[in-house]
Amino acid sequence: MDYLSRRQLLKLGVAAAAGAISTPYFIPSAALASKGRPGANDRITVGVIGVGCRARLLIDQLPRQGQIASLADCYLKQCKAPHRYNDDRSKSSNNPIWRIHQDYRKLLDEKDIDAVIVATPDHGRVLPCILACQAGKDIYAEKPLSLYIEEGRALVKAARKHKRILQVGSQQRSMEINRIACEFVRNGGLGKIRKIKGLNFWAANPIPDLPKESVPDGLDWDQWLGQAPLRPYNHRLYSNWRRWWDYGGGDITNMGAHALDQVQWALGADDTGPVEFWPVTPGQKEFVRGQKPAAPCPVTPGKNGKVSYRYANGIQVDLELKEKHGPDCGAVFAGENGKLEINRNKITSNPKSIAAELLKTINVEQQERTWSDKTALWQAGDHLKNWLDCIVSRRTPNADVEIGHRSITVCHLVNIAREVGRKITWDPVKEQIVGDEEANKLVNRSRRKGFELPDVAS
Repeated sequence: MDYLSRRQLLKLGVAAAAGAISTPYFIPSAALASKGRPGANDRITVGVIGVGCRARLLIDQLPRQGQIASLADCYLKQCKAPHRYNDDRSKSSNNPIWRIHQDYRKLLDEKDIDAVIVATPDHGRVLPCILACQAGKDIYAEKPLSLYIEEGRALVKAARKHKRILQVGSQQRSMEINRIACEFVRNGGLGKIRKIKGLNFWAANPIPDLPKESVPDGLDWDQWLGQAPLRPYNHRLYSNWRRWWDYGGGDITNMGAHALDQVQWALGADDTGPVEFWPVTPGQKEFVRGQKPAAPCPVTPGKNGKVSYRYANGIQVDLELKEKHGPDCGAVFAGENGKLEINRNKITSNPKSIAAELLKTINVEQQERTWSDKTALWQAGDHLKNWLDCIVSRRTPNADVEIGHRSITVCHLVNIAREVGRKITWDPVKEQIVGDEEANKLVNRSRRKGFELPDVAS
């Protein structure tokens, strides 16, 4: 019996099906619908690929409309970590109800899985997402969506080809305060925008010579490396992967993915991007933001320098603010009528009346209750709910794959401008760097054999 026919059978009524069974048939309470609790027939069955810290938060915050059934991680220890779970059945993924795989492709083969959450490290995200599209699964992909620009476009094509709902984990797109603030800027509330300022997020670094260490039991190191070059295991690569160029882009593609997404949103640039990027200052010799690694971590000169970029309409964005002097999840918009600082679920303005009037349009008390616990900074419940609702309705989600691709493209181009150390001209239609062959090569990366992207037209 295939998955669709199983659903159809359930819709005919559990009682009728049970009548054909000679032995007693017990229906668990979790399968029955009640106020505030969807029945099993109304739920969307979800698998999780990459079960690290962020994935565990998403599992905790997944609305009851979603039902976790399967986990996959190349490090099996991750799948056995305890979770709070939003169902009545289980408090731990050790429960046999949750299937566990080391190879995520086995999860994608499961016919009862409707959708997947992909929360792998950056370098391992696009390939399982494309394979999920081809397997007919809808997707919640954590940000940043891609490691480099061309693989991001490949994922957009795959999602469109297979008509998949793909929500990118830019959860501020589902936050009411951020929505009204970006709409205000986009609709001319600040008048003509004169300048936008954001944080100077640090970039990733080349991997230094590191000693070979024993691979932990239960970790498939080859699978974890994925598309990246083959190299011996070292705990610093696995635990601090975002700091290394092979696996991530640094904080500019991490928190910058949120911050520059707000700029894209506020400027109405969801399907396009800037046209010029240029480095402003040489790189600093320490990280601009975030905790320093436990061991020395060399920073290549130029890689952390301030960068500015410009849109075709002349609006300029300067990434120059230090962490304590600017929003790490947004930007400061300066217009003819004043300034508005947009951050995560928070706005301030000069004059103060701008923010005060905007906040009158939403239920601030409800927002504060929603954000009262210690995980508030990473709250994604509303964003996950929007994803699940769109799986049912087939409407475009708040942070559609095209939006996520365009926003992270801006971050990748900041890193490329730093890398080549000169101005680059970007064509957002052709998605190419114009007149600079060396810089344009960085739009793509080579992939290790066995981890190539599939033909997205198939």
